[in-house]
Amino acid sequence: MKRYLILLAAMSMLVVVSTTGCGSPQASGASIVYGLTLTPSGIDPHIDASSELGIPLTSVYDPLVWLTPDGEFVPGLAESWEVSEDGLVYTFHLRDDVTFHDGTPFNAEAVRFSLDRIAAPETKSRKARGMLGPYERTEIVDEQTVRIHFEEPYAPFLASLSTVYLAMVSPEAVAEWGDEYQFHQVGTGPFVFEEYVPKDHLTLVRNEDYDWAPSFFDHQGPPKLEEVTFRFYTDPATRVLALESDEAQVMGEIPPQDAVRLDDSSDYQLMAVPIPGQPLQFFMNTRRPPTDSQQVRKALIYAVNRPAIVQTVFKSYSPPSYGPLNRSTFAYDPAVEGTYAYDPERAADLLEEAGWTDSDGDGIRDRDGQPLELETILMGWGYIPEVGQMIQDQLKQVGVALQSRQTTFSNALGDVAEGSYHLVPFLFSNSDPDILRTTFHSGNVDGGFNWSKVSDSQLDAWLEDGKQSIDEVERRRIYAEIQQHIMEEAMILPIRDYVNLNAASADVQGLRYDRQGWFPWLYEVDVEER
Repeated sequence: MKRYLILLAAMSMLVVVSTTGCGSPQASGASIVYGLTLTPSGIDPHIDASSELGIPLTSVYDPLVWLTPDGEFVPGLAESWEVSEDGLVYTFHLRDDVTFHDGTPFNAEAVRFSLDRIAAPETKSRKARGMLGPYERTEIVDEQTVRIHFEEPYAPFLASLSTVYLAMVSPEAVAEWGDEYQFHQVGTGPFVFEEYVPKDHLTLVRNEDYDWAPSFFDHQGPPKLEEVTFRFYTDPATRVLALESDEAQVMGEIPPQDAVRLDDSSDYQLMAVPIPGQPLQFFMNTRRPPTDSQQVRKALIYAVNRPAIVQTVFKSYSPPSYGPLNRSTFAYDPAVEGTYAYDPERAADLLEEAGWTDSDGDGIRDRDGQPLELETILMGWGYIPEVGQMIQDQLKQVGVALQSRQTTFSNALGDVAEGSYHLVPFLFSNSDPDILRTTFHSGNVDGGFNWSKVSDSQLDAWLEDGKQSIDEVERRRIYAEIQQHIMEEAMILPIRDYVNLNAASADVQGLRYDRQGWFPWLYEVDVEER
């Protein structure tokens, strides 16, 4: 019951460590160590793509608009904005009282510079450029007003703009540091980037001049912490040890088995933070027999006991998934939850209807002399090997042999390009359902992430309409159609909604996570000795 209540609280996307209260506007002078779980190859948000870079840098940069935990867009560096009726032009009215950490004024030129830097081919952006969509140009109306033009309507723009990847950077700092900017980043946020030593640590210090926090925080002025040091704990076994030794006060991605221990201790606070976007799912190759058969694909979904996998591998800290979007994602359709409940008898019936029987009594179905054998590629992260083992055992119960092999992500890309698989796992995180275009649009079959190899003109049309419609009600209708269609065609085997298990010392107060689920808001964090 305790874990269930934690998950319910997390699903509200307002994750608060202990009681925040009104809080004191005065800084405390305390410092914390925050544990990161991988070492990215680069941390320039305009260039690099890892979620890990956003954990510290969300406190270095302010967005033009904030996305609240409740899913509402509220003013940030932009005091207000309007969208043209055709959805092609966004006009932003900027604050006139903000300066970058290096003293450079924040203004319309800084917005133009930042977005043009992302869009420039020479930047070689791995993520931010895609999040800009069909960006055309930024027009400076006056010092505190910009118009951002698009070639076609792009509904996810505000969601993209609320993330660190579309950060407003100091033009002066980029000009000064050039290719070394990632080591000298300058934003307008509550913390100042002080030092980055790759594979060792990243240090932020309090911005004493900060006085433009969004309205949903409980105080104005500088943050309460004096310093935050981020250190890397790539080995999962070291993460709880670091907390228990007080080497770190906050840690991300706690292994589920360790979370159980922390959950039972009053010395720590466990935060199960839902990640919007796509669940852990196995894409089913619709172009390779026998998963080219809709009956076979449906049978595989019915044959897999997702609640058992969640309970065994993830200790029930994340819910089973029943569709292509996580529950915390905008436009999630709960209607998918009524489909494909665990039903091995239904799975057996579908396989029989497709002509797969166990003619020789060896426990594996066959047809025309060929056994019902499938191949899956398993990457080594996210407990995918453990999930794969349980799927293998469950499919065997209905007469399906699943052969698995573990490989690296880079090698998996080669296997996917060749089509040499029946099932392959992957997921993407994003607060906007447009992420489905990445994995289900026919334009991404060859060389993209449409790993189900689906070419469906109706699905393509819905995905394009969802990207362009700026009417929220219409977007919800479109994405409901998309989710139901994907599951009716059995393009994926969904497993679990992704949940990031974070933990903190009980002394840490006021920690919240943003709508993306990965990124902490450190502005109101303090340390209160018990």
